[in-house]
Amino acid sequence: MSISLLSGLIILVLLVIMLLMGVPIAIALGISSVCAILPIMPFDAAVLTASQRIFSGISVFSLLAIPFFILAGNIMNRGGIAIRLINLAKIVTGHMPGALAQTNVIANMLFGAISGSGTAAASAMGSIIGPIEEEEGYSKEFSAAANIATAPTGLLIPPSNVMITYSLVAGGASVSALFMAGYIPGILWGLACMVVVYFLAKKFGYRSNVTYSGKEKLSMFLHAIPCLFLIVVVIGGIIFGVFTATEGSVVAVVYSLLLSIYGYKSMKWRDVPAILKESAQMTGIIIFLIGVSSIMSWVMAFTGIPQLVSDALLGITDNKYIILLLINVILLIVGTFMDMTPAVLIFTPIFLPVYLALGMDIIHFGIMIIFNLCIGTITPPVGTTLFVGVKVGGVTIEKVFKQLLLYFGAIFIVLMLVTYIPQLSLWLPTTMGIIK
Repeated sequence: MSISLLSGLIILVLLVIMLLMGVPIAIALGISSVCAILPIMPFDAAVLTASQRIFSGISVFSLLAIPFFILAGNIMNRGGIAIRLINLAKIVTGHMPGALAQTNVIANMLFGAISGSGTAAASAMGSIIGPIEEEEGYSKEFSAAANIATAPTGLLIPPSNVMITYSLVAGGASVSALFMAGYIPGILWGLACMVVVYFLAKKFGYRSNVTYSGKEKLSMFLHAIPCLFLIVVVIGGIIFGVFTATEGSVVAVVYSLLLSIYGYKSMKWRDVPAILKESAQMTGIIIFLIGVSSIMSWVMAFTGIPQLVSDALLGITDNKYIILLLINVILLIVGTFMDMTPAVLIFTPIFLPVYLALGMDIIHFGIMIIFNLCIGTITPPVGTTLFVGVKVGGVTIEKVFKQLLLYFGAIFIVLMLVTYIPQLSLWLPTTMGIIK
């Protein structure tokens, strides 16, 4: 048996066993990766190599953007930004069928784009819009399904921490290009869900009876402008080279903090320590996960496991459309059992060589893998956004899942479009001159 096959089997078997035992994925990754080094070198050298890989894996300047974007998202979640975005979305949806649910969809896209968190969007929007929808006669299952299905759009519409993680593990893919590439797929996801909401709302007779005067609409729009300006400042600054993604994340923190405390006055300085603590805990989990995954990345590169997988897939067929479909199926299955960050860290080094061998673009692959794993966040058994949306909506997974199936169908169609039409991802970054 070759070294690459043996190391691959060790990682796979030990990882599966430990995950089934309930071992945290970061610990499982670290232990299985160290054990996979043992056929190559003695135990003491294996441990030393693993330690070095952890520190080198997290000693990357661009990773500083992750804790700051997490902090900015937590500040926004508590700073009254959500309700302003909901009011802005109400202006857009008007009296269309299921207007409140449509508002939820647009607000999720806007809030997710600002906070970069699907779970934060599901929690903030569901807790605010859900009770209003219930008062107007919407069923809890209908409201929760619309909220859950569209919350992950913020992971595609920048800023997005998972894009920064992908950039790192993919060998330095442009963060600016990834940010721009995520806009159209993320918007298409939201629009597809709006179509589903439209037909379901017509079927059940859900219509909004609330009207707003021109003066009220103007007021709602003006109050939302500072929130939208955050997107312009941060994303615009990154795209046009005013500052890096890391510097942009710091700008996002400062802006959202000042806006929440002095602009909307919905947060006070005494709330900051609790937000810092929560952000530090989330950051610690992600950064440690990136560190231990660096061990596995080194093992795979050293033993040639990605090349082995690439040869195996290309040995099945040389039809790139079939191979892309196989990769999508695998990622969709993986996403139901694994959180996004570890999945990106594990499967990017495995499938990227296959993808590049097909002559495809590294940015397009990043959007494709993130899109697949976003779907995993709203599917059981490990869908974090699903569980948050169900809890906030006050429904059971069994009841809401029946309606989610319709959304899954619409989202899967968009996934196929994103997979097989690369320009949906590449047009914006190409047009803006970020990639050629």
